[in-house]
Amino acid sequence: MMNATKASAKKGTLQLDQKRLDAAKRSLDKGAVVPDSGPYREDIIRLLNDSLATELVCILRYKRHHYTATGLESPAIAEEFLVHANEEQAHADRIAARIVQLGGEPDFNPDSLTKRSHAEYNEQLELHEMIRSNLIAERVAIEAYTQMIELIGDKDHTTRRLIEQILEQEQEHADELSDWMKKAS
Repeated sequence: MMNATKASAKKGTLQLDQKRLDAAKRSLDKGAVVPDSGPYREDIIRLLNDSLATELVCILRYKRHHYTATGLESPAIAEEFLVHANEEQAHADRIAARIVQLGGEPDFNPDSLTKRSHAEYNEQLELHEMIRSNLIAERVAIEAYTQMIELIGDKDHTTRRLIEQILEQEQEHADELSDWMKKAS
């Protein structure tokens, strides 16, 4: 990350901080974590762990809904619930990998998942209510990721891009669920 206080401008040109470049050559066992990863690293790891919990709760909810959906429309929607569950799993995997890249530990503790999750687990058995609860969860995820992007800003470009990519897919999920809600009404 380019830090304006450590970079220097010389006759209208930008110059990289050689000390930071030299520091990046050391501690190779830390992978992507360089000595100047920034003062926000721990906060970003915490935000990512809360997002990991959210994704894991969403996976569980979508899986339950996949297996318990019944009714005329349910086979097609149940299959989409499974597609969403698999996409949420991919999000969780990418978030966990990023936490490790930042030198943190992904928190998969099942005892605290629902406490840390932004979304709720849901045991609905009525198809319309399943769709509704998943739409609510997607909208909550969209809001949480939008706020994370604002908070992270230029503090961690890689994490911000990751969250932006996940946000895009969550918005697609919400649009699909909204369409299903209209059809199920």
